[in-house]
Amino acid sequence: MQITDFSVDQNLKELTEHRTVVLPVACYVTTISENINGYIPLHWHDELQFIHVVKGTANFQINEEPVAIREGEGLFINSGCLHMAKDENSTGCVYICLNVSPNFVVSHELFTTFVSPYIQATNLQYLHLVPKDAWASNILESIRTIEQYIHQSQPFYEIEVSIELTSIWKNLVKNGIQLEFKERETLKNQRMKRMLNWIHQHYAEKILLEDIALAGQLSRSECCRYFKRYLNKSPLNYVTDYRIQKSQILLQQPQYSVTDVAYQVGFNSTSYFIEKFRKAMNMTPFEYKKYRN
Repeated sequence: MQITDFSVDQNLKELTEHRTVVLPVACYVTTISENINGYIPLHWHDELQFIHVVKGTANFQINEEPVAIREGEGLFINSGCLHMAKDENSTGCVYICLNVSPNFVVSHELFTTFVSPYIQATNLQYLHLVPKDAWASNILESIRTIEQYIHQSQPFYEIEVSIELTSIWKNLVKNGIQLEFKERETLKNQRMKRMLNWIHQHYAEKILLEDIALAGQLSRSECCRYFKRYLNKSPLNYVTDYRIQKSQILLQQPQYSVTDVAYQVGFNSTSYFIEKFRKAMNMTPFEYKKYRN
């Protein structure tokens, strides 16, 4: 099953409950282009995420770091990291996505020693899993095995999943990365989340660059540098893109006209909304509304 759309709160934290009936684990086979936005928008969650690309190439961004994951490769995304994914070259990218609670990868007694430091490390936002590395190859194999266990749901599969998760974490730890803990990096991540949070609370209102910078306790120029590093766009361009994302949900409601939607998401002109929507979605809001209803 794939999540084609998911809810996030005003902090961009994903609200989807990542679990099976019994386990704090969820496994999806995801086709990027089938998401309602045509890509996986920026979000974060407490769960650890393990990805195995089975077709095409996925272009991820984790915090401010871009990374291309090709067919047969994978990716570990740490808890709390902002991330998004695109299939920019229309490769038909499909990947297995495994989300797991950090508290479940090892026993409670081992968590403080073998999990907590890795979650808190500022130099472990992600790991690129390349099959030529034995530890990474083992993780990729376990992701595939877990997907099969969950899909088939044979008796006692929950125990098998638990064993594979412990194996995944053992291989990740065996990679031997030297953990770093830099307060400045933690602060950068918190500031970016605060600015995004402010935008998501106020997107329907008039927004100035000064407002966004103030939310992050930054100057206007430093605010722009943050958005350039994390999202490769200006703060106000991000506001426009976010308004377009929110408009897609409202356009699927038959009671709202295109003009209604434009003003509800913060555009002060229907024609400007149509122009920006067409540029982002390669169709007008009217065409999108007809397509989705």
